[in-house]
Amino acid sequence: MYNHILSIILFTPLVGAAVLMLIPAANKTLIRWTANAFALLGFVVSLPLVPWFWERKAEVGFKFLEGSPNNWIPTIGAGYYLGIDGISFLLIMLTTFLGFISILSSWTAIDDRVKEYYAWFLLLQTGMLGVFMALDFFLFFVFWEAMLVPMYLLIGIWGGPRRLYAAIKFFLYTLLGSVLMLLSVIFLYFFHHAQTGIYTFSIQELYHTAPLIPSVYGTTVATLLFFGFFLAFAIKVPMFPFHTWLPDAHVEAPTAGSVILAGVLLKMGTYGLIRFSLPFFPAVVQYPKVRLLMVTLSIIGIIYGGLVSLVQKDMKKLVAYSSVSHLGFCTLGIFALNGPGLSGSVLQQINHGISTGALFLIVGILYERRHTRDISEYGGISTVMPVYATISLIMFLSSMGLPLLNGFVGEFTILQAAYMANWKWAAWAVPGVVLAAAYLLWLYQRVFFGKVENPKNEKLTDLTPRELATFLPLIAIALWIGLYPKPFFEILEQPVAQIVEQVNHPKLYNAAAPPAAVQVAAKPANAQEAGR
Repeated sequence: MYNHILSIILFTPLVGAAVLMLIPAANKTLIRWTANAFALLGFVVSLPLVPWFWERKAEVGFKFLEGSPNNWIPTIGAGYYLGIDGISFLLIMLTTFLGFISILSSWTAIDDRVKEYYAWFLLLQTGMLGVFMALDFFLFFVFWEAMLVPMYLLIGIWGGPRRLYAAIKFFLYTLLGSVLMLLSVIFLYFFHHAQTGIYTFSIQELYHTAPLIPSVYGTTVATLLFFGFFLAFAIKVPMFPFHTWLPDAHVEAPTAGSVILAGVLLKMGTYGLIRFSLPFFPAVVQYPKVRLLMVTLSIIGIIYGGLVSLVQKDMKKLVAYSSVSHLGFCTLGIFALNGPGLSGSVLQQINHGISTGALFLIVGILYERRHTRDISEYGGISTVMPVYATISLIMFLSSMGLPLLNGFVGEFTILQAAYMANWKWAAWAVPGVVLAAAYLLWLYQRVFFGKVENPKNEKLTDLTPRELATFLPLIAIALWIGLYPKPFFEILEQPVAQIVEQVNHPKLYNAAAPPAAVQVAAKPANAQEAGR
């Protein structure tokens, strides 16, 4: 299991989707139990990775390597090649955890075409996990595109009244970015061959040659390639002004779709910026005008997302726009180009998945009971749903960044990093924290405080045990990160230091001494790996 832990984690949801195909569609109860069992199993099989990774957190480079470059389609140099570092490890654990929470939350929410719903959801989870594990660009792109279809169908079939519009908008935006990224990858592929005489999609090998592009083709070509990658990832984040698909997708998606979309899918964009944009194009990201543009778009997203959230009448749309603001902090930390910025960004991505995922669950529970998300329809809910109101308050405070909860640690670290890079960046970003407190506290006041004036709210039932089970793990993690974030920073220390080194001092390819991994496709990364 140790040698193939990544493949086991990757394909467990896929096996679950295949098993669901064998169950009669009319047996909805068995389908639900089976889907939840495989979602839980997907999380359980990822748990051994925690102590195993902790033992090796200080090792340099990717760990738990599986397969090798060029072993899948040798004629084009594509391989089934998996590996993780501290950044992808945290995102994989977030994916398996939120995948289970999302499927558990769907028990009563979905009653139409149940079999297809759960099958597509499990398939979506495999696609997301593959993105965080792949060390081969061909394989990465397969997973990147594979998760697009399930999300499109989850929105388009089980979404709200405008689901088709939202699904097509999501699909076209993402596909546009994917095409630009594919063109850039093909350029890197042939450029690597020109430098080494070897065709390969290995991400580790492209790290050596991609930084050479400005010296061979000039800064203009390198900048165009950077923006080819950047647009694909910025749309996925989404950064301002590429965010317009997000509110529609969130509002129309089923509750579990919104949880996984906010919790994991958006992180694929920030992950791409960290994993590819920075180390591939260090000269471009260091260029003052490009870096200033990235920071400016991040700050605009922070402020704009907060201001638009303040004026929303729909609870779900308010939470959706809050994601634009919170992800703005994550991209600001990335383009601070220092250790605290990258560490804070990854931690804030985890925090956003926990807090905003919980907020969508909170909205979904009210929607299941009343079938409306209009803030004006509610008031005084705390008197009829006290447990629900208490949990909502904790997660609202978590999302706004209250000290001793998870959001504070990430935002504080990012603001510290921004101040280290340029104090004006931090000054412009700080109002985003104030705006988050404003729109979340005002929402809480209007929904939970006061008297129950709407008769439809008088007989609302409090949380069921199943609904409570979806929230308690989220609260526990929010408190853990808020009170003791040290283990998370220790996991991120080595990969973040390596990326900062790649950006500031890129190790360029030397034709006289090509990298060892180019010469030998599948050697273990180190002696410990070989011993395992």
